[in-house]
Amino acid sequence: MSVADVDSASFRMLVVAESIRLFSEHGYESTTVEQIASAAGMSRRTFFRQFGSKEDVIFADHESLLAQVDETLASYDGDPWSAVCAAAEVVFSHFRRDRDLAVRRAQVVQEVPALRDRELVTTYRYQGAFEEFLRRRLPDEPPVRIVAYVAAITGTHNYLLRQMIRGDTDATLDRLRRELARVAVALGADVDRPEAAAGDDGSQQVTVVTYPAGTPPDEVARRVAAQLRKS
Repeated sequence: MSVADVDSASFRMLVVAESIRLFSEHGYESTTVEQIASAAGMSRRTFFRQFGSKEDVIFADHESLLAQVDETLASYDGDPWSAVCAAAEVVFSHFRRDRDLAVRRAQVVQEVPALRDRELVTTYRYQGAFEEFLRRRLPDEPPVRIVAYVAAITGTHNYLLRQMIRGDTDATLDRLRRELARVAVALGADVDRPEAAAGDDGSQQVTVVTYPAGTPPDEVARRVAAQLRKS
């Protein structure tokens, strides 16, 4: 299969899948760029032009996913706080659609320190996109509130994403939607999707978290997660 046979997003997913397969079978260090390029049906030169390096290729689908996130944020017909929740759902759905690939990638990343660091950087790109969007749409909102909100949303999403990859059958899109709505309510956001905040029995659930002014965003996210576990 060549570059011309598939669209750009599908092609990138193909190369990501082939690279992860080779890394899983032969080890990250032992797998060469030539092997990845050959498996994906392209030249070594095309590989470097399209993906840059072995470290880049394993996360290459994130470029298309980040574009989807930007599109979701820009086109969401509702309040900005809810747009961030909707964008987080897009990310979760992407990995849930091909859970096997997500599992194999997690296994490869866990074994290579450089890839673990790169994964953190990639995660912060989503967080940065959410923060930039909210600052642009809500210019009068205190920056600390935006940072705290985004940290809590991404922390909740990443926790359930990890659980889904580990095989937790309760880590579903519906569960994510409910938990994100709880976080939004807890931090005082004007969520416009009240149905998402309902509990399993249909009742409305509210989680309240208090914290001193100046509390670091990571600590806010930790407290929110602790409250959600109690809910």
